[in-house]
Amino acid sequence: MHIRELQGLFKDSRRRCHLAGDEQAGVMVGLDLEGRLFTVLDGEVLNRVNPAAFGGQSSLDGYLNPGGDGLWPAPEGSRYGYLYAAGKWRVPPGLTGARYRVLEAGRNTMTMRAEIDLINAQGLGVPMAFERHLRVEPAAGPGRAVTVAVKECLEYLGRQPLSRQECVIAPWTLAQFDSGAGAEVVFPAPADMPIHDFYDPSDRQRRHDGQLWRTRTDGGPRYQIGLEPAAPWIEYHYPAQALIVRRTAAPLAAGLDYIDIADRPPAADLLPLATRFSVYSDPSGFMEIEAAGGAPAVLTPGLRLELAVTTTYRRGAD
Repeated sequence: MHIRELQGLFKDSRRRCHLAGDEQAGVMVGLDLEGRLFTVLDGEVLNRVNPAAFGGQSSLDGYLNPGGDGLWPAPEGSRYGYLYAAGKWRVPPGLTGARYRVLEAGRNTMTMRAEIDLINAQGLGVPMAFERHLRVEPAAGPGRAVTVAVKECLEYLGRQPLSRQECVIAPWTLAQFDSGAGAEVVFPAPADMPIHDFYDPSDRQRRHDGQLWRTRTDGGPRYQIGLEPAAPWIEYHYPAQALIVRRTAAPLAAGLDYIDIADRPPAADLLPLATRFSVYSDPSGFMEIEAAGGAPAVLTPGLRLELAVTTTYRRGAD
């Protein structure tokens, strides 16, 4: 999709947007579309775009995922999760209806913020503010590339401290792409590093080549895997678009711990998993590379949970 088509979707649906950078190397931000980020290189939008999400409305009966790169709260499931407050899986209206406001904007930078009230599966209300601090860096050197650095932040607006037994929350960013034949994610990790399946076993989708893990995201069986902190980065390869996307995340600040972010039943407890990155592959022809931050032992009033994520997009041979 060309950026002009994406701009047309925003205009026709009367949703606000903002361009950081320019049409050659930039990010189109959907201020009224969950704050989603759509990276652009040479006028082409590199993230997946779902036009139905612009004019449609999500509900308990169905979610219209816009694509792009979104900021959600983790965990997804368990009794602490934020997508089962209504009894079955649902992206909460606080997220789908969020209206971000621009706090600061420069040629290649912007900061946006939205207040989003969350409810976990136990019925506990957690008032939060979501912030995304964005910087676009056109890459120098041969080939065409752009780096998008984002500091994600969840700020607790509540008046009472919440212990880990009451509330677990961490920032979680999901970048979505079209996928198909030949698509895969690679990451450096030992062959014996545990890889955690969130749904059905994914053993047949992945292998270790002696240096890298390679996991197919080619539209085969649905699966999601969680990667421990030993994996320093993940990289998506899609030969059909000559697209390579590398995502990394800064180490956690003191006092924060990686958590289990998986989609578990709403009565279940979290498992003692430390998830830094995740890969999701869907049979309908899209995939996600994800990065998760850390949760505190106690959520105190005014606490800001931050996650610095850097994603580099480039066109070229694998």
